[in-house]
Amino acid sequence: MSGKFKIRFPKIDTKNLDQDEEYFYLIESDDKERKILFHEYAEIYKIMGLYEQLFYERLKCNSTSKVAEALRYSVSQAQENFTELRVLDLGAGNGMMGEELRKYGCARLVGTDIIHEACEACQRDRPTVYDAYEVVDFCNLTEEQSENLQGWSFDCLTTVAALGFGDIPAKAFIEAFNILQSKGWIAFNIKETFLDKSDTTGFSLTVRELIFSEYLDIYYLERYRHRLSMEGQPLYYFAIAGRKNADIPQDFLTGSSG
Repeated sequence: MSGKFKIRFPKIDTKNLDQDEEYFYLIESDDKERKILFHEYAEIYKIMGLYEQLFYERLKCNSTSKVAEALRYSVSQAQENFTELRVLDLGAGNGMMGEELRKYGCARLVGTDIIHEACEACQRDRPTVYDAYEVVDFCNLTEEQSENLQGWSFDCLTTVAALGFGDIPAKAFIEAFNILQSKGWIAFNIKETFLDKSDTTGFSLTVRELIFSEYLDIYYLERYRHRLSMEGQPLYYFAIAGRKNADIPQDFLTGSSG
């Protein structure tokens, strides 16, 4: 897969761009350059192997393995069996996190994403990873979708590189959190600044309050290099794993300005 696509980063200094503003140029067969934002996942997923080459080969992302390991460690600390987990993978994309989870084994594994292109890419690239893959909006679940998800009796929630930046809103994450059974496991990652008190955005406030709330017991918290920037600088995230204590109430978002 290495070098399959011609990718060019912009010539300008991109240090001041936020992660959701970053972009690259895909050099197509007629030598025309096509500008694609890093967060234009629908466009990236349409091209088999482009996501992996851009983020995992070129920019050295290692978050799927890091979050999966955080979950494995946490479950082992509780002397429980990873292979018995019934996992909901939120923002599953083209299935890379699901592939990592399968390495450890799990009883059930269901992927969800808000865009059809993610589901289509997973079915194309990793058709055997998930037991099911649902295209749903957790901010606007229908009664039928909610009942379907509840029917899986999930006791684990994972999400990688999808929280913040408008990809998965706090409301959607909390909705998925509440679908979990009592004492279910949670594993996710967030940009390091989301835990900085200087960040007063709604999502950052919500995540900080959740981490230190009675609704979640933290088993694992580690700062690590998520990937490189286009300038070759390390971008740091936190890998977090813990255990649900109770459903998050409806007024939680209001209280944290989310």
